[in-house]
Amino acid sequence: MRLAGIDIGSRTIELVVLNEGGMIESKQVDSSFDPMTRAKELLEGVGFDRIMATGYGRHLFELSFDAPTVTEIKAYAVGARALFPGVRTILDIGGQDSKAIAVNDGGRVAKFEMNDRCAAGSGKFLEIMANTLGYTLDEFGPDALKAKKDIQISNMCTVFAESEVTSLLAKGEDRQDIAMGLHRSVVRRAAGMLKRVSVEEPIVFAGGVAQNVCMLRLLEDTLEKQITVPRDPQMVGAYGAALLAAGQL
Repeated sequence: MRLAGIDIGSRTIELVVLNEGGMIESKQVDSSFDPMTRAKELLEGVGFDRIMATGYGRHLFELSFDAPTVTEIKAYAVGARALFPGVRTILDIGGQDSKAIAVNDGGRVAKFEMNDRCAAGSGKFLEIMANTLGYTLDEFGPDALKAKKDIQISNMCTVFAESEVTSLLAKGEDRQDIAMGLHRSVVRRAAGMLKRVSVEEPIVFAGGVAQNVCMLRLLEDTLEKQITVPRDPQMVGAYGAALLAAGQL
């Protein structure tokens, strides 16, 4: 039996297909302005017996494709647990939200906290700040690690933070130092969420922002814990959804 999971996020859509032997296919596309059309394109030519949706656009997918859905919290918990059986804490930072999840001995969600009301501390925040400083996303984290001066960013609101960054540049501050200050501000927010939920190891960092080397290093330094990043951190939710598809009626 082929089981599929689709994670429809605000920035990207991920698809994972499994069979009895494990993951056999994974694909990703940008969500764009019409995520259901993009989801349909993603599914073209992909054979599966059952599918389950999660993520920001899961309810639209349910209406469009008559498919069951699961919350991102449960999908990420199941996906991370399958990849790392002993996991106790999960941090996911995606395009528009972030989630901290505590998992108990049985693999069930014990506690969670989610920031989904503004882009502060999300991938979108980092993307806008990178653009303001003239970086690509791939350059942003590595260059921030070259900072020599500690600069505090006081605003987490994307609009005000962008204005603050522009003002710092006008004062002649080095963009590497500003980049590090921005990363530290996001890490403070993420670490605060984790401390309210759990910082018990093993800790798994998932989502697109997990690919940012500066974020990973700062989180480990701040929490004084080792953090594991999956090989494909953006696929964790879709993988969990695919595993949960086995329980569909």
